[in-house]
Amino acid sequence: MFAYTRVSTEDQADKRNGLEAQRAAIDAEAKRRGWDVEHFADEGGSGKNINPKLAEALELLALGQGEGLIVAKLDRLSRSIIHAATIIECAQKQGWSLVLLDLGVDLTTAAGRMFAMNLVNYAQYERELISERTKAALAAKRARGERIGRPRLVHAGLLRRIVMDRQAGLSYARIANALEAECILSPAGRPNWQSSTVRRIYQSATATTEMEKTA
Repeated sequence: MFAYTRVSTEDQADKRNGLEAQRAAIDAEAKRRGWDVEHFADEGGSGKNINPKLAEALELLALGQGEGLIVAKLDRLSRSIIHAATIIECAQKQGWSLVLLDLGVDLTTAAGRMFAMNLVNYAQYERELISERTKAALAAKRARGERIGRPRLVHAGLLRRIVMDRQAGLSYARIANALEAECILSPAGRPNWQSSTVRRIYQSATATTEMEKTA
């Protein structure tokens, strides 16, 4: 079994969440169940991310190099129910065990698998709520005539140039090639241009113009 422990910067001084406390709980359970354990630890890692040592353990499990993952507390694995549920789903699909000591999630037992499925179902419910809220917010923005998407990263002169070249009959690829030849940087700050980038800029500009005309 792979054991995973994590402390964030703010957790460092909290002995209840410290690496030693987590490791002691894991080692006690491993001894009780006769598991051989290899430890992975992230120090100063955020619970919002898949940190390097957790990513390493998950990769080894996906390759069949371990029997499972044991963690002292759910919030050491992830502070996001959605991320935790994704890891649970990976464990089920790839055939390895996940044990979360504080919640009793244990994919090696029927009761633990049932509890894990409840977490997965809740995470799916949360995903759908987020999707519904996002769609409602976008619809409200459209109704108010607000711009949808990222702020424009192209200055007005370049935007006008792209629109005029396109309306003069130049293809997106030809415009992109011309911008590269003139060493004009793309919105991402790179010297190379993609025809798809030129197309998005042109379509965004013309859509905005049409919206302003009908306002």
